[in-house]
Amino acid sequence: MSDMDIPPAVGAPARRALAGAGWTRLDQLTTVTERDLRALHGVGPKAIGVLRVALRERGLSLAGEQADT
Repeated sequence: MSDMDIPPAVGAPARRALAGAGWTRLDQLTTVTERDLRALHGVGPKAIGVLRVALRERGLSLAGEQADT
């Protein structure tokens, strides 16, 4: 999983769920909605919040959301 750049602050269950869905990099999450993430067992509000912050730091956002610039 050396290619995974999901922040460590995202808990292990959420990281496993994301990897299981084929999402191991933040840039892949730009095509994913919050609803998609919430549908994954192990991904909750805290993980989604951490992912949003990490995406914003790169000028990115979840699908359907606007990135802060």
